[in-house]
Amino acid sequence: MCELLGMSANVPTDICFSFTGFLHRGGGTGPHRDGWGIAFYEAGGYRDFRDPHPSVRSPIARLISDYPIKSHIVISHIRQANVGEVRLANTHPFTREMWGRTWCYAHNGQLQEWQTLPLRFYRPIGDTDSEHAFCWLLATLREHYPEAPVLDPCNTALVERHQALWQLLHELCETLRAKGVFNLLLADGEFLYTYCSTKLAHITRRAPFGSAELSDAELTVNFAEHTTPDDIVSVITTEPLTCNEAWVRMQPGELLVWRHGRIVSRFHTDSHCSSA
Repeated sequence: MCELLGMSANVPTDICFSFTGFLHRGGGTGPHRDGWGIAFYEAGGYRDFRDPHPSVRSPIARLISDYPIKSHIVISHIRQANVGEVRLANTHPFTREMWGRTWCYAHNGQLQEWQTLPLRFYRPIGDTDSEHAFCWLLATLREHYPEAPVLDPCNTALVERHQALWQLLHELCETLRAKGVFNLLLADGEFLYTYCSTKLAHITRRAPFGSAELSDAELTVNFAEHTTPDDIVSVITTEPLTCNEAWVRMQPGELLVWRHGRIVSRFHTDSHCSSA
């Protein structure tokens, strides 16, 4: 299957360290040689890079690992194709517009009977189960919420309507999980959503910062040399990227909502919701 990598931070942060380890899994230390992609939200804008070739041999991937793009939210994906041929149109992450925002999505897993999901507003460009599910999911959210829920005027608390939106997103993820394996990274520039069907792990780095050592490449970094005491950076991935840190495994059926490096809400299979 594919692998996922995401980041949520409270300050513009580069993902060079984590991505260096991640790209080695794309045809090097891992079998995910059928394409890769990465997306950045920065300063109110969005940009992405995608390549249908193995990331471990991609000059573009090496550029990204050396180019410190500062971002609040990052989503990346390395592909091991199971549905759809190996080509650029089938390379994650996928994007669509909703509420004047760029929504970015990447999926790890394989779905059954995904063709039965009705397509009403968005249409796939490629021929994967992943992109089809994304079009269905986003259109369903749009039908229920024609306008974007907003933060309160002080921008410090989440309004009740946001919780209802997230509850619906969790229910849609549960529907897709019932069709097979559905691990998800989704973002709209403000929030990062992570849903676990089988495998996702996360780590939050904050002061006091220490050193981390990659599992897939010979690289160690002392984060204390590159951060301030107020920085909060969370990394989410299919399998832990470092060998000397304590990662937290997400539970199957769990949806986490991230903002500025923190978990602001979580949902479970039993429909229980808790806010941070």
